[in-house]
Amino acid sequence: MEHLLLCCEVETIRRAYQDSNLLNDRVLQTMLKAEDNYLPATNYFKCVQKEIVPCMRRIVATWMLEVCEEQKCEEEVFPLAMNFLDRYLSVEPTKKTRLQLLGATCMFLASKMKETIPLTAVKLCIYTDNSIRTGELLQMELLVLNKLKWDLASVTPHDFIDHFLSKLPIHQDTKQILCKHAQTFVALCATGMHWSPTTTYTADCSAV
Repeated sequence: MEHLLLCCEVETIRRAYQDSNLLNDRVLQTMLKAEDNYLPATNYFKCVQKEIVPCMRRIVATWMLEVCEEQKCEEEVFPLAMNFLDRYLSVEPTKKTRLQLLGATCMFLASKMKETIPLTAVKLCIYTDNSIRTGELLQMELLVLNKLKWDLASVTPHDFIDHFLSKLPIHQDTKQILCKHAQTFVALCATGMHWSPTTTYTADCSAV
């Protein structure tokens, strides 16, 4: 007899145990070096973009954060999506009418990278009040992948949180609270223009 979920049950998502070897100093140094390869240009509003200005990016970033929170996405999804968006805008002039489409596409890709059950194209189109179609999103996905050279393994400030917390001699319950604070701070920083390598330390260490 097949096991069916009752209406009040939630399917359990299986996860691997955290490997403490991934929190050693060698891995941290490797991540710091790799981070440089995924930093967007700091001047793309002046040198690349003709229509898009910082306030437009902030509006789209806030919308993306709200979608991720409402869908209860993994904490890594939003910072990674913003990294994709900024890297794309660093190399490709984009019309302001396509900025929300770009944001939805970046969330689509980031959720595929980080979620066990990723966001669907249909669901993301609904969040745009159906101002974009699934076909447009899928076409934009290929364009973003091409411009990012299919390199989606970005290192973001969020990836450093566990490393910093592992160095602190504090109780596990306290670590969980600090982790939440750090995740919130990183998400807020991602809505602004913070791209230098030292931001990783500033965002994470300030929160901790």
